[in-house]
Amino acid sequence: MTAETNTDWSIITRATAPTDEQVRDILALATAAEAADGNPPLSEQTLVDLRSSAASLWLALAYLADSDADGATEPGAELVGAAVAVLPQNTDSPDALGTLELVVHPSFRNDGIGSAMADVLAAQADLSGLQAWSHGNHAGAARLAERHGLSQVRELWRMRLTGHDELPTPAFPTGVKLRTFMPGHDDHKWLAANAAAFAHHPEQGSMTLADLQARMDEDWFDPDGFFLAVNMNDEIQGFHWTKVHPASADATGEHAAIGEVYVVGVVPTAQGTGLGKALTIAGINHLRTLELHGVMLYVDADNEAAVALYEKLGFTRWDVDVMYARNA
Repeated sequence: MTAETNTDWSIITRATAPTDEQVRDILALATAAEAADGNPPLSEQTLVDLRSSAASLWLALAYLADSDADGATEPGAELVGAAVAVLPQNTDSPDALGTLELVVHPSFRNDGIGSAMADVLAAQADLSGLQAWSHGNHAGAARLAERHGLSQVRELWRMRLTGHDELPTPAFPTGVKLRTFMPGHDDHKWLAANAAAFAHHPEQGSMTLADLQARMDEDWFDPDGFFLAVNMNDEIQGFHWTKVHPASADATGEHAAIGEVYVVGVVPTAQGTGLGKALTIAGINHLRTLELHGVMLYVDADNEAAVALYEKLGFTRWDVDVMYARNA
């Protein structure tokens, strides 16, 4: 652990899991940034990894107080910036990629804190294989990425459905029925189906039992909104996991609760049967029974088939996240 000190703030680096107090400070910082920007600055998986002793992390934390070489800060020191590098677990696999995310408190931006945290991490850890997310595609993030030789490699759209037009009746393939997820019974079966459905998706397809359990431990988890399409042998053919975001407030005002098409997946043997569309509609219909403001989802901009489906269902582009990386 080392520290770099500026006149107004100090940066501490840490190559181990954060303390409980540091996790609380990071979450509070992320909440403040989301309230100002309308976008969460840290992805859900990063939040899971911050709480996991098994994750391989490098942290740079900026405090409004002097700190010593052991990372001690003055009592009550305010955390004003955090950079979180989640290193890949399997370094032997070319598909094993880590992520880098960075957040600066809205009241302390344009003071060089973000650049300083990135510089400190780059000097101490190998960040060459990491992908950096910019949630909301901020101009400052684009400038920082360019400075470190990163270019845009992925665009993730947020799309939103706010109307209440009637959707087509979900048409499930013959022999396939819908039921809800049973915690403790379906865990391993769902993980296998998820890995098969997202074999070419490095983030979703690599979900572990610990990752699943962490999400089931969250307040938002509701098995009644986690739908499985199973065949006559109760084998999972596809799934639609929905999520509800509670009412919130940011710089633009109060926001009503909104539902999310959290994850929709179909195993390879059931793809091309219309199951994905049927599952999507079934999940949206469930969210609509909860009298939410609307429904949102994330989709890769280059997934033309998925974007076309969502547009037909009435979704429109709402916002965008951008991933930066070094070109191979």
